[in-house]
Amino acid sequence: MTETPRTQESPVFTDDTPTPPTGFQNPLFVPPQPQPPRRARKGTAALVGAAVLAAVVGGGTGAWVTSSVTAPSTVSSSVSGTASGTPAANNTASGNVSSVAAAGLPVVVKISNSQGLGSGVIISSDGLILTNNHVVATGGPFTVTFNDGSKATAAVVGTDPSTDLAVIKAQGVSGLKTAVFADSSTVKVGDQVVAIGAPEGLQGTVTSGIVSALNRTVTAGSDNSGNPYAPSGKTTYKGAIQTDASINPGNSGGPLFNMQGQVIGINSSIYSPTDGSIGLGFAIPSNTAKSVAQQLVANGN
Repeated sequence: MTETPRTQESPVFTDDTPTPPTGFQNPLFVPPQPQPPRRARKGTAALVGAAVLAAVVGGGTGAWVTSSVTAPSTVSSSVSGTASGTPAANNTASGNVSSVAAAGLPVVVKISNSQGLGSGVIISSDGLILTNNHVVATGGPFTVTFNDGSKATAAVVGTDPSTDLAVIKAQGVSGLKTAVFADSSTVKVGDQVVAIGAPEGLQGTVTSGIVSALNRTVTAGSDNSGNPYAPSGKTTYKGAIQTDASINPGNSGGPLFNMQGQVIGINSSIYSPTDGSIGLGFAIPSNTAKSVAQQLVANGN
């Protein structure tokens, strides 16, 4: 597939006040017993993949199921800098789920193709969208559906299997509202969070919970369809945020918000013996997501 030229508008990652609470760590999915990684059914269901033996957020190719998880460690996320600019909309919330939903829904999209579906978050007003690598592993083309029901074709800008992150570009759009990213290093266990995405294709689904743990190391593999997420067929990422907010196939690539309506993580995987949520979800911390997204936009890798 032809890559989108990288001369477009830079993604906007703005750390708005209020600042999220400190002490946040990222937990990874850990299965009770090791099992071979697998993906959920195709179509409206996302493949299982980003976390070890976990049936996490669904993506273009499906949701990821975690095959192994490591307890919290001292892993910290690094950020290569914050992009300049201001978001198209100041998505601040007043500390309750309904206000977070009102701020977050306009910046969350559904991503789909013939292989499956997932979610993504808008990072530039001209259509740059951050999602999971496993959502776009099939290469596209993709259809992006916005919260107002409008649609656009999207192409891959860059992917990073090692962190399960990718950026795509919706064509022919402008003036989009963009997400506000918080400093994930300030997240604490017990903080309330909200997840928004398109589980099973049900766009605009809002769920809530808390941060259950921090600094998880998650290993996820390819699903049984033979479509690997990485050259080795597995991806391991550190510092994951664990949450009990309901995440299901189709949520992959969607944002995890704090109660100020700021993105603290990108939902990537879940642990689920039944391909459904059992309250063990894992998100890539926003600091890692920002850094990787900036590099993908600039270099494609």
